[in-house]
Amino acid sequence: MAPMKVVILAGGLGSRLAEETEVRPKPMVEIGDRPILWHIMKHYAASGFTEFVIALGYKGDEIKRFFVDDLALIGDLTVSTGTGTVERHSSDRDAWTVHLVDTGPDTGTGGRVARLAPWLADEPFMLTYGDGVSDVDLAALLAFHRARGKLATVTAVRPPARFGGLAFGRDATVSFTEKPQVGEGWINGGFMVVEPAVIGRITHESTSFEADVLEALSQERQLVGFAHEGFWQPMDTLRDVRYLRSLWATGSAPWVTWT
Repeated sequence: MAPMKVVILAGGLGSRLAEETEVRPKPMVEIGDRPILWHIMKHYAASGFTEFVIALGYKGDEIKRFFVDDLALIGDLTVSTGTGTVERHSSDRDAWTVHLVDTGPDTGTGGRVARLAPWLADEPFMLTYGDGVSDVDLAALLAFHRARGKLATVTAVRPPARFGGLAFGRDATVSFTEKPQVGEGWINGGFMVVEPAVIGRITHESTSFEADVLEALSQERQLVGFAHEGFWQPMDTLRDVRYLRSLWATGSAPWVTWT
């Protein structure tokens, strides 16, 4: 059985991150010298999922340009100016198949998934967002989904706490603590597995995959959650961007599951 395709929703406006997204789409905001979208794809590829269908919207041409132009320039090149040929010498190029599909600038998340139906061949698929990283065990997630036999599985995560804290010592002295990675409660962290029958439930391009599709599946007891207690971090604000960049810069990025 061939590995599942991975759908990545990469068409949103990213309005809460306007400092970065006025000139590029949110999935192109960089951690280190690569966009967060690349980090997400590396995580999937490390588990053997190397075919991606990326739903484009806002500034989608910037994402196309990254795959067509920017990645092609990585590594050493030999250029024959007389013939125009380019020989690439890099030995660490990612062997991915990437389908870049325009799904409209204002389409809902459900509508974007529906527009990808011709690329999914009526088969189950992975689904996630182009703005969050995690160290979730994707093989275990897929095994969990298959064992439960439901129409969809979401990875349930605990949101990072927004604030740091104070720890009291003797005589009311205090010390500062870093904000904990794990907050209270569970939320949908993306990293989903979806059966093809779900696409037939999407009736309009404005359909929200979360509010309309997943909630309906939940009411029908056709949605299960894969509890992930490890690292998960969205990139919603400039503070999030700085945090992810600091983890990468110090060599302590928990989402790096590849070597």
